[in-house]
Amino acid sequence: MSHVVIIAGSPSKRSRLTGLTDYSSQKLTEAGITVEVIHVVDLPAEDLVQARFDSSFIRDALAVVEAADAVIVATPVYKASYSGVLKLFLDLIPQEGLRGKLTLPLVIGGSIAHLLAIDYALKPVLAALGGRHILGGVYAVDQGIERLDDGKFVLSADVTTRLDRSLDELILTLEKDGITIS
Repeated sequence: MSHVVIIAGSPSKRSRLTGLTDYSSQKLTEAGITVEVIHVVDLPAEDLVQARFDSSFIRDALAVVEAADAVIVATPVYKASYSGVLKLFLDLIPQEGLRGKLTLPLVIGGSIAHLLAIDYALKPVLAALGGRHILGGVYAVDQGIERLDDGKFVLSADVTTRLDRSLDELILTLEKDGITIS
């Protein structure tokens, strides 16, 4: 069975980014893929900031990444780049920590003006970590994801279509690589 980890790099679980990660997790689970989510904000801040590789929390999170067949890296855009919270975690992944793993970037921003943050900020870091196949990714604008009163999210038809296309590509690539999906 394939194993995908979603690294959620938002400083808030109430972020509309959670709409993208929840939808992705549900779709992959329905396809028979095991999904784990690392909410970086849940890791001890002191361990992240001080790069405590000996922290059990950090070791456990890195073990989840190491065991995954594919990694979805999700982040909001701040100052035309990925979040600082995500940066702290990515800095702890070993130099070749994404080697042999399929990667999919998911990014959300306040306007279309930051669309290129995927290509110019996030993808180079994923490649530097050894990502062998980085899918095109999905950039969503905040207005494309509605936060409901109950804490759930509704994605616009456009966001859903683009996200489905990327997740389908991820699923197909995992199947082509011979990773069994039950």
